[in-house]
Amino acid sequence: MPSPTPSSGGPRSDMGRWGGNPWQPPTTPSPEPEPEPDRRSRRGGRSFWARCCGCCSCRNTEDDDWGPERRGDRGARGSGSRSRRPDSRGSDSRRPGSRGSAVNAAGDGTIRALLSRSCGFAEGMLVVTGVDLLSSRSDQNRREHHTDEFEYDELILRRGQPFHMVLFLSRPYESSDHVTLELCIGNNPEVGKGTHVIIPVGKGGSGGWKAQVTKSSGQNLNLRVHTSPNAIIGKFQFTIRTRCKAGEFQLPFDPRNEIYILFNPWCPEDIVYVDHEDWRQEYVLNESGRIYYGTEAQIGERTWNYGQFDHGVLDACLYILDRRGMPYGGRGDPISVSRVISAMVNSLDDNGVLIGNWSGDYSRGTNPSAWVGSVEILLSYLRTGNSVPFGQCWVFAGVTTTVLRCLGLATRTVTNFNSAHDTDTSLTMDIYFDENMKPLEHLNHDSVWNFHVWNDCWMKRPDLPSGFDGWQVVDATPQETSSGIFCCGPCSVQSIKNGLVNSDKVYWQRQDDGSFKIVYVEEKAIGSLIITKAIGSNMREDITHTYKHPEGSEAERKAVETAAAHGSKPNVYATRDSAEDVAVQVEAQDAVMGQDLTVCVVLTNRGGSPRTVKLHLYLSVTFYTGVTGSVFKESKKEVVLAPGASERVTMPVAYKEYRVHLVDQGAMLLNVSGHVKENGQVLAKQHTFRLRTPDLSLTLLGAAVVGQECEVQIVFKNPLPVTLTNVVFRLEGSGLQRPKILNVGDIGGNETVTLRQTFVPVRPGPRQLIASLDSPQLSQVHGVIQVDVAPAAGGGAFSGTRGNSRSGETIPMASRGGA
Repeated sequence: MPSPTPSSGGPRSDMGRWGGNPWQPPTTPSPEPEPEPDRRSRRGGRSFWARCCGCCSCRNTEDDDWGPERRGDRGARGSGSRSRRPDSRGSDSRRPGSRGSAVNAAGDGTIRALLSRSCGFAEGMLVVTGVDLLSSRSDQNRREHHTDEFEYDELILRRGQPFHMVLFLSRPYESSDHVTLELCIGNNPEVGKGTHVIIPVGKGGSGGWKAQVTKSSGQNLNLRVHTSPNAIIGKFQFTIRTRCKAGEFQLPFDPRNEIYILFNPWCPEDIVYVDHEDWRQEYVLNESGRIYYGTEAQIGERTWNYGQFDHGVLDACLYILDRRGMPYGGRGDPISVSRVISAMVNSLDDNGVLIGNWSGDYSRGTNPSAWVGSVEILLSYLRTGNSVPFGQCWVFAGVTTTVLRCLGLATRTVTNFNSAHDTDTSLTMDIYFDENMKPLEHLNHDSVWNFHVWNDCWMKRPDLPSGFDGWQVVDATPQETSSGIFCCGPCSVQSIKNGLVNSDKVYWQRQDDGSFKIVYVEEKAIGSLIITKAIGSNMREDITHTYKHPEGSEAERKAVETAAAHGSKPNVYATRDSAEDVAVQVEAQDAVMGQDLTVCVVLTNRGGSPRTVKLHLYLSVTFYTGVTGSVFKESKKEVVLAPGASERVTMPVAYKEYRVHLVDQGAMLLNVSGHVKENGQVLAKQHTFRLRTPDLSLTLLGAAVVGQECEVQIVFKNPLPVTLTNVVFRLEGSGLQRPKILNVGDIGGNETVTLRQTFVPVRPGPRQLIASLDSPQLSQVHGVIQVDVAPAAGGGAFSGTRGNSRSGETIPMASRGGA
């Protein structure tokens, strides 16, 4: 049973599935940096000797046992001498991502000056006076590890790949000196679990870890360090030990020297390796993407800011693993990590990131359609520890893409149109009608979502037989439990292709005796189109073939019927009625929100004899999940068709007729049913269409340069003849603008408004600035503009600022106009 939701503002104490893991919630984290205190104040005024000397870090001993220190010794050496307990990410309790120099605080010459005094250091001891991890965004390490876009000053590495560092010593390095690097993560680091890594310089380590001297010049020592391709991902404490005849020294732990390690799709030895550079650029490094929605006939698209490199997001991703209580020893396995993420992105049973809401009432949170990216959501979860209201499938998928890309997994966001949610495990979608072919909504528990959004992530599957490597499905939307947990995946796309996603829509009619009979099977109704953003462009790519065999092929029919044979209705295909000489087709409409519309059905007689059809049309609103409202308009008509003839049947619908019934996404469901008098053929068809909403128009007013203020203009025209109340704009763009909320009040019917907002770019290159509008009367309104940011005049690639992050600001309109 999940722990109750904590009060707002404090961290939670629930530990998730692994309740026995000794994780302690850290102090309330914050994604925003604090001003760096001076060195003395950060250490509470403790002297150098209290931190480094004698009983703390140095031992004048010839002990040859240089393995992991005993638990009792840990408090007397290095980081254990600090009074604060490290937090669950392997760091101290400072706010995540706080900045500092790449050189240890002791590297200012203090140690060197004190060596001449007799206070615990033996003459000739090898003391590490400072470390340069070459961790700035422009340094070699960050560039070679493809982590230079992260808005962090700490060292961020991808496992299985070497990196460089420079040690500053109290005297020149000698061949007889022993230097050992150590990395620790978690509260109880252990060598056997990979949470305590010991790397003797020049001797080779274990599991792919090793360190080599590349240059020794004076009192500087340059090292090349190789990390294991199977290393645990996370935030590691880093320290150095030295040993020589004069004694031993351990560098005190400094949070500015913490090291992040991520999965590495550039490393062939890592099981997340991707052998295509353009794939890595798109599915790992691209900070924005397209998410598709609507219906197969009316595909809508919106730009989503993944923002995986924004400051604070990496800490939020690691915090998710902590909140789940995931053992550190399991965090090197992308299969386990992706499964934990699929469970934790939704809040059911584990107080995860997002609260799902499909009720239409979002007064206690944010309408899922109003989000423009993942950054605001993840930073709120990191800052408060509280689940964020609200999300639906595309929000869950967008956040999942952010988290997995941030951790180093190639991930894409996938949309499936006419997506099935089978509630009775028949592996068919069953639609029930009464004797007159009117839908029996109380029996229609199976739902065919207009669309559903999930994720694919790329990895090898050593836990499965051969043939299941590659794309793996991860679905964070809470629909059904898996092993008692609301999560799904990772599941090989190849296994899905062989029978688990294929399904037919089966229409059942109630008979006079109360039984039901199959009157029609729609074989291409489910999962008919599966798409994702194309690599290197904003075009969409049809990836249906990776999930399904071609429709109508022998392999596809075998997959469907094989799947159904393992369901709760294994004989469903044995009772099909194949008398079908009258065809029915619904014409797609380009309906616009706020305007009248017309639905049109075309009947065609493909036989050689006249046919008389009694046709029924029922129109209702529907959520994108397939949940429908009551029928608000219907039409009945008898049509006589000559052999080979077609006839169009129309039903006009006025705005005032559908206005009061509208729900999210502005979608409507047309149920078409009919009966052919001459041969008893039953006609059945469902057609979903959506009302198109307007876009926001964004215009850049002037050139964009790193560190310089820039202005954008947003124009919106209300398409409705009614006033929009409590209108809220959101603005967000990685490298451009931290998430920003603008309250603009009311917008009159058919009124046009113009807003201007300033922002300060912090990173150069092509960027996406994304905006949305939301009000109780109208949602699903978005806009995007590409901003090409030039480097700063001095050649600096990055700005020290992170853009404005104000929220809840009330903004006056620059201009207002009528229709």
